[in-house]
Amino acid sequence: QLQASGGGVVQAGGSLRLSCAASGSIFRLNAMGWYRQAPGKQRDLVATITTSGETVYTDSVKGRFTISRDNVKNTVYLQMNSLKPEDTAVYYCAADLYNTPWARNNYWGQGTQVTVSS
Repeated sequence: QLQASGGGVVQAGGSLRLSCAASGSIFRLNAMGWYRQAPGKQRDLVATITTSGETVYTDSVKGRFTISRDNVKNTVYLQMNSLKPEDTAVYYCAADLYNTPWARNNYWGQGTQVTVSS
């Protein structure tokens, strides 16, 4: 249902753009977001965006990361600038959606690795 892409290896100060496309049976796509999980740590929220474009960011990425979405393509993006080694993690996209008018589910993407070297 969710296919993420765009991870890779980048030097500190560099940029990456992640994409995540929702597909399959989608009646209505609600909020979408990005989470990340570093080795040995829990999965944490990075940013979320509603269908109307309202955004929430974790403090550590404010001013550096930008979340956006294309409601026609059912795709969410995460533009990451001024990357730091502590941003290294597996990044997961997530979506809250209705498969039918009555069936609401949460989905996770497969994860994409982001590695920032110092």
